[in-house]
Amino acid sequence: MVNTLAPETSERAPGPRSAGPAVEGRGRTGNRTRRRQAFVAYLFLAPTLLFFAVFLVLPLGFALLLSMSRWAGFDLGDIDPVGLDNFTGLFADGSTFLAPILTNTLLFALGTVALALAGSVLVATCIDNLRFQGLWRTLYFLPIVTTVVAVGNVWKYMYEPGGLLNGVLNALGLGSVAFLEDPDTALPSVVVVQAWASVGTAILVLTAGLKSIPQSYYEAAALDGAGPVTVFWKITLPLLRPSLLFVCITQFLTGLQSFALIIVMTRGGPGDATNVAALEMYRQAFSHGDWGTASAAAFVLFVVVLMVTLVQLWIFRRKGEDT
Repeated sequence: MVNTLAPETSERAPGPRSAGPAVEGRGRTGNRTRRRQAFVAYLFLAPTLLFFAVFLVLPLGFALLLSMSRWAGFDLGDIDPVGLDNFTGLFADGSTFLAPILTNTLLFALGTVALALAGSVLVATCIDNLRFQGLWRTLYFLPIVTTVVAVGNVWKYMYEPGGLLNGVLNALGLGSVAFLEDPDTALPSVVVVQAWASVGTAILVLTAGLKSIPQSYYEAAALDGAGPVTVFWKITLPLLRPSLLFVCITQFLTGLQSFALIIVMTRGGPGDATNVAALEMYRQAFSHGDWGTASAAAFVLFVVVLMVTLVQLWIFRRKGEDT
C-alpha cells in the first residue's frame, strides 16, 4: 500500500549556486542605493560647503598669497611677490611687532584669563549657593549683550582724572591715577575692562558645570567632616576641570584677538603701550596700505593661537582630563 502522506524526498534544497545571482543583484542594488544616498547628502551639504569655500577657504588662500607679496590694496594686478620678506620684516631689528606688540597681546590675554577665571569661579560658586540663581546669572550676563563701544566708553569716562574711580581715590585721601594716559597702567586698565566684560559667559559655563557635579560627593565629604575650603579644593575644582578648560581656552583666544575694546579706549596708546596684534594688523592694512605685512602678522598670530591652544590641551590632558 502506498503511503500518500509521506513527504516527497525527490525535491532537493537549492544549492549555494542558486542564490548567487540574487545576492549579486542585491549587492548592486545596495551599492546604487548608497551612492544615491551619498549624492543626496552632499547635495544638502552643498550650501554649507559653498559658504565655507567662499568665506573661509578663498580668503585664507588670498591672505596666504598676500603674506608673501606686497600690495597696496587697490588693483589686483599690482600684487608683487616678495617671498618671506614680510615675515622677516616683522622680526627684524627695529621692528615693534615682537616687542611690544606681540608681548602686549600675550600679556593682555593672560591677564584677561587670570582675572576672568578667578572672578567667574568665585561668583559661580556663590551663585550656586544662593536663591534666585537665574536672576543673578542674568545680571552678570548683561555686559555680554552690551556693545563693546558702549562698555569701552563708559569705562573710559570712569578712568578719566575727574571720573568715578579717581573720585573714589580722592575721597579716600589718595591721589588721582592716570589710568589710560600712563604707559605703566594703560594695559592693566584695559585688561580689567575686558575681564569684567567677559565674566558673564564664564559664569554661565561654570554654573552649568557645578550643577553637573553629583551631590553624593558633597554628602560624603560632610559625613567625613570636611570643611568648605577642603571641599572646594578637593571636590569642586577637580570635577569642574572640563568647564575650566573650556573657559580658559575661549577666554585666551578672545584675549589674543581683542581689537574693538582697545581701539575704543586707547587706540593703542599711549605710544604702543596698549597696541596689540589685531590692532597692528588693522593699522598696517587700512592706515599704511601694507596688506602684505598685515597678512603676515595675521599668520604669525594664528601660529601663536594654535600653539597656546595645544599647550593648554596638553596640560589638562596630562592631569588626566580627557577633553
